[in-house]
Amino acid sequence: MMRPQSMTGFGRGESEQNGHSWTVEIKTVNHRFLDQRIQLPRNAGTLEERVRKLIGSRFDRGRIEVSIGLRTELAGGRQFQVNTGLVREYHACLKQINWQIAGHGEVTLSDMLTCRDLISQEEESMDVESAWQGLKEAVSQAMDECDRMREQEGLALKEELLSRLAGFEALVCEVEENIDEVLRLRQEELKNRIARLLDEVDLDPARLAMEAALMADKADVTEEIVRLKSHIDQFRSFLSLDEPVGRRLDFLLQEFLREVNTLASKISNARIAHLGVEMKNEIEKLREQVQNIE
Repeated sequence: MMRPQSMTGFGRGESEQNGHSWTVEIKTVNHRFLDQRIQLPRNAGTLEERVRKLIGSRFDRGRIEVSIGLRTELAGGRQFQVNTGLVREYHACLKQINWQIAGHGEVTLSDMLTCRDLISQEEESMDVESAWQGLKEAVSQAMDECDRMREQEGLALKEELLSRLAGFEALVCEVEENIDEVLRLRQEELKNRIARLLDEVDLDPARLAMEAALMADKADVTEEIVRLKSHIDQFRSFLSLDEPVGRRLDFLLQEFLREVNTLASKISNARIAHLGVEMKNEIEKLREQVQNIE
């Protein structure tokens, strides 16, 4: 099994054993947790828990819709049973009605055909263990086919995520390249502003420089850049794991956004602000794709 997998897939399986013909269709879509919706024939309801465990052993997340069909061939052909007692009661009632309305008590076979439950089809008693072997095979086939589709979708998602991650990383590097210049401009701006405010006040130049440096230091985003680079490396490493990583990737993107917001709030610079908007846009696009990762 190749990871990461998409949560979108479809699979179909068929099996015929011991007179039971099973047809299974599985459709999966994205969901925060594992949500199974299983439709079983009425006489196979005892097998639902086994189907759930089998599905749960393969899928970690997603809404899993399982539709199961069963066709049973009885050894002696179709077997029907006549409810003799009910037939007599219906016949007596119809005869009484005819006397009251038509003045005679004649009742024909066609009169009886509209009466319900006079004839019932006998259901074969199901051997649970034997039936499960056939159903298990059909479910496994459907899951295998669904897995192949989810793997193909997952490969496409991985390529898309790595491409967008590279674009996001380029923006982070561009911010890093501009930090020194931004800090220098910020320090000069603070010095000029303080000088204008204190134009007529005798202030120690060394003290003034120190205060300006402290204020400029508050605009230093080196720490945020380091954390963002670390998060990017983690994101790539998660995509290479052979296990479900959708939840971890989603959490990591929340940390991406947290660092970008902090970075944008620290620096009052038009260029950095523009880069911050672009980074948030890339994070949102990454999040949209991650929602489909198991």
